[in-house]
Amino acid sequence: MAVGLEVLKNYHPVAGVKLGIAEAGIKYAQRKDLVLFELVAGSSVSGVFTLNAFCAAPVQVAKKHIQQGDIRYLVINTGNANAGTGPQGLADAETTCQQVAEVCGVAPEQVLPFSTGVIGEPLPMDKLLAGIPLAQQSLADNLWPETAEGIMTTDTLPKGYSQKADVNGTEITISGVSKGAGMIKPNMATMLAYVTTDAKIAQPLLDSMCRQLADKSFNRVTVDGDTSTNDSCILVATGQADMAEIESEQDAGYQQVFDALLEAFLVLSHAIVRDGEGATKFVSVEVQQADSVQEALDVAYTVAHSPLVKTALFASDANWGRILAAVGRAGVENMDLSAIDIHLDDVCIVENGGRAASYTEEAGSAVFEKTEFTISIRLGRGAVTETVWTTDLSHDYVTINAEYRT
Repeated sequence: MAVGLEVLKNYHPVAGVKLGIAEAGIKYAQRKDLVLFELVAGSSVSGVFTLNAFCAAPVQVAKKHIQQGDIRYLVINTGNANAGTGPQGLADAETTCQQVAEVCGVAPEQVLPFSTGVIGEPLPMDKLLAGIPLAQQSLADNLWPETAEGIMTTDTLPKGYSQKADVNGTEITISGVSKGAGMIKPNMATMLAYVTTDAKIAQPLLDSMCRQLADKSFNRVTVDGDTSTNDSCILVATGQADMAEIESEQDAGYQQVFDALLEAFLVLSHAIVRDGEGATKFVSVEVQQADSVQEALDVAYTVAHSPLVKTALFASDANWGRILAAVGRAGVENMDLSAIDIHLDDVCIVENGGRAASYTEEAGSAVFEKTEFTISIRLGRGAVTETVWTTDLSHDYVTINAEYRT
C-alpha cells in the first residue's frame, strides 16, 4: 500500500527532451520495460551513483561516459539489473550503448545505460537490442507517464513530478520520474531518478547542484537499510529556456532554480519511501541540536533502521523505549542523557533523558496510529538539524522479498 502517493497523470514537456518506450520482454511479456531519453545537443548532464563496491555494469559504464560529457541518450531497462555479471555484464552494457549509438546516430560514449531488476543474471541481449529501435521509433515529448511506468520493478505506482517555475520573469519547466520500493538506503538505494529542466546551467555548477540536491533528498531516505548495486540519479539541463546561463551560486536566479529543483528531488525521493515495499507508514526522523551533520545522521539512521522501531511503527505500538534505546546506541560520544528530548509530532515522550511527566500512552498511541508523523529527537549538543525519511516494517515486506524471484 503506497502511503499518500498519488499518480501524476499530466506532465509538462521539457524543451530538448524526448522519450521513447518499448516492450522488449526482458522479464515479462507485454510490459513496458525499455525507456529511451533523447537529449538535445548541448545539454548538461550530471549524476550521482551507488557507493556499493559491487556496482552494476551499467553504473560502471555510465560513470565513465558521463565524465566525457556531451551526453545525448539515456537507455534504461527493467527486469534485469546486469549486476554481479562480471566481464560479460560490462560487455553487454557497452553493447547496449553501441546499439543505441547506431540506431540514433551518435557515438557510444554519448549514451548512458541503466538497468534495474534481479541481480546476478545475464541480460537477455537479443530482446534488449531488438527493443532499442522500437523505443527510438516512439520518441516524443509527451511520454512521461509511460516513462514512469517503464522504469518500475516492485513499485506499486509510478512516481513523477512536473512543475513550472518563475526565474526572474522567465518560466522554466522541471519534469522527472523515479523508481524504487525496496533495497533502499542512501549512497544510493535501488532507485533510479531522472530530473530534467530546460534551464540554462553550466556543467560544473550542475555537477555541484546534483550532489547537493541528492544529499538533501535521495541520500536521506531509507526503507530497509540495504544499499543497491544500481542506484543512479541523473539531472539534465537542456538550456532551452530563454534565460542567461547560470554559472555560479552568486548568479541571479541560482537560488530560485536550486529551490525549484530541490522540490522535485524531495517529491521524487519521498515517493520512493511512500511506496516502500509493504509500507503502511511514512515517518520523518528529525534530529535537532546535534553537534555535526554526521552525528545527526548517525542518530537518525539508527532509529530509522531499527527493526524494533520499525515493527512498532507497523503495529501502531507507542513503544517509545525502542526509540530511546536506538538513540543510545547510535555511537554519539559523551552523550548527555539529561539533555535529550524526544517528541512524536507535538507529543513529548522523553524529557531530560526520561519519560516526560506529561506523557500518556493514549497520546503516544494516537500519533503512532497516523500514517504520517515525525519522530523529533533533540540532542542538546549543537545547532545542526538533519531529517531522514523512512517506513515501517510489515509482514508484506517479508512476503514481497521472499517471493521476489518467483
